Amino acid sequence: MSETIRVADYVREAIAAGRPVVALESTIFTHGLTRPRNVEVALEAEQRLRDSGVLPATIGVVDGTPTVGLSEQQIRMLGAEDVPVVKLGIRDLPVAAAKGLHGGTTVSATALLAHRAGIDVFATGGLGGVHRGASSTFDESADLVALATLPILVVSGGVKSVLDIPATLERLETLGVVVVGYRTTRFPGFYVRDSGCDVDEVESAEQAAAVARARDGLGLRAAVLVGNPVAAEAQIDPELHDRVLAEAEHAAAEAGTRGKAITPFLLEHMHRATEGRSLETNVAVYRGNVAVAAEIAHALAS
Repeated sequence: MSETIRVADYVREAIAAGRPVVALESTIFTHGLTRPRNVEVALEAEQRLRDSGVLPATIGVVDGTPTVGLSEQQIRMLGAEDVPVVKLGIRDLPVAAAKGLHGGTTVSATALLAHRAGIDVFATGGLGGVHRGASSTFDESADLVALATLPILVVSGGVKSVLDIPATLERLETLGVVVVGYRTTRFPGFYVRDSGCDVDEVESAEQAAAVARARDGLGLRAAVLVGNPVAAEAQIDPELHDRVLAEAEHAAAEAGTRGKAITPFLLEHMHRATEGRSLETNVAVYRGNVAVAAEIAHALAS
């Protein structure tokens, strides 16, 4: 492992002892949630893992150094309003290192750093994917290519519903990423439980772990993506979701918003139009994924 990646001692020791460890991303609290809720959710996720007998390893970049196993102080610092923190995918890590930047790691960067540290399970909120209109813009998330090359198991609330979910699933199939639904045959759509797309089902954490072991036995180098639907009582009403999303897309088109700006624009519109309900759903998605990841980490460790 490269000396340019700092791995906390407790993470190294847990991995060496074969204890269950779950990686957590940092963009959810550096860029995804409002303050001070962001740090509260990050620290709560870590505590939930500890309470379940799993070691949390929150991943981010501090002073340019990719860090696997952020301390509470580092989490609070990266989540503070007065600290400049950039959003980092895989391609951004060398630039952040050269410039000594603080950064929140996306799914792609977190998956890379977790794998390099020897962590097998990663819990996130929603996955990036193919953007609507990508047939002309070629706009798709680096998360997809990362999952095609990193043999890690990722628990996600599906793909963000503002994206083109059917196209994203087609792309994941092309890239050889194993995609399953956790106790469901319908791929989740982040804010809603059912994206309208079919998916193979795993019925338990043990079965999800068995899929990962089979992947490894076959020598495959892509991720296993476990789509875990948000609790029914926490999802946004599907009719409201579809109406608000259509309004957001129309507003984005009128404003000429495109490229990297489109997803934040749509998500912010969703937040306003649902009067903050989308934020609560976001938190519920993350909590659920952390819980499932803990179960799978235990199953893999056993």
